[in-house]
Amino acid sequence: MAFNPLNWLWGLFSLDIGIDLGTANTLVNVRGKGITINEPSWVAIDKRTRQPLAIGAEAKEMVGRTPANVIALRPLRDGVISEFEITQAMLEYFIGKAHEQSIVPVPRPRVIVGIPSGVTEVEKRAVYDAAMSAGAREVGLIEEPVAAALGAGLPVNDVRGSMICDIGGGTSEVAIMSMGGVVVSRSLRVAGDEMDQDIVQYMRSKYNLLIGERMAEQAKIEIGSAYHLPEEKTMLIRGRNLITGLPEAVEVSSVEIREAIASSVQTILDTIKDALDEAPPEIISDLMEMGICMAGGGSLLQALDKRLMEELRIRVWVAEDPMSCVARGAGMILENYDILRRLLVGLERGSTRHN
Repeated sequence: MAFNPLNWLWGLFSLDIGIDLGTANTLVNVRGKGITINEPSWVAIDKRTRQPLAIGAEAKEMVGRTPANVIALRPLRDGVISEFEITQAMLEYFIGKAHEQSIVPVPRPRVIVGIPSGVTEVEKRAVYDAAMSAGAREVGLIEEPVAAALGAGLPVNDVRGSMICDIGGGTSEVAIMSMGGVVVSRSLRVAGDEMDQDIVQYMRSKYNLLIGERMAEQAKIEIGSAYHLPEEKTMLIRGRNLITGLPEAVEVSSVEIREAIASSVQTILDTIKDALDEAPPEIISDLMEMGICMAGGGSLLQALDKRLMEELRIRVWVAEDPMSCVARGAGMILENYDILRRLLVGLERGSTRHN
């Protein structure tokens, strides 16, 4: 491609941002720089004024430790906005941080945001409005499984079929793609958060121990698994005994955590089977050669790929740096905007510019 000085100048004095607006974490990919921000999707607010006091990692540290007048919350649930104004403030904060890293002052950025494939038009509009209110001049929305497939390096534009399973915090997305389009897709609101809740409930019912979401998440990351491990692990889980009301620590094994999350893992597995059942035979043949790619933080659950391989009888592999696949895919859209904008799920009115 011939060098165009106008395009070069526009790239220098514009800011294009790809955002993976996740239930658990938000990643920001700045064109030409890569992923510059990766922070938890938490906001601490003043209960009375509803004004944000801390955002991101700082807010997550406050979870379960705030005084009566402060609350730490996640403004997204199951992959969609549940607190509009707080989501807007969070986006404004992250876009502002991306601006601070620019060498020269730049105009309002063009933003690509990843959204779950199963969201309604109202939920899409909420994401669009929040991004525009946060300072974007133009907003494009891309379905998370498509962005994840791009970020994982799958040949989504080829005639041959490819399949991605993106397990995040709030949603699990399954998509089979061919020729730049989605052949079959499933969006399930069972993912990492649901597994954390399963662990909370398990500890409550078996040990009468009340634990927080952060402790449950830690147990899932350290000893959680979807399939038996070569060497089972144990860890101490701390909480409050519901009978005595006193602090207590219980040693729990990976076998117990696997039992706790078994229902959620099986639900995700059944959804993948359902998508495969609907795929055309020729694409199934392609997938038997290529395998199924796993992305998202949930794909890091120990031995999940082995469990899927055993039950699906298809090779399953985890993408490189699976947590950043959606953000990397959004970045690829920004790098080749004119070529890849057909993958955006619309809101063409998102190109409306503000003077």
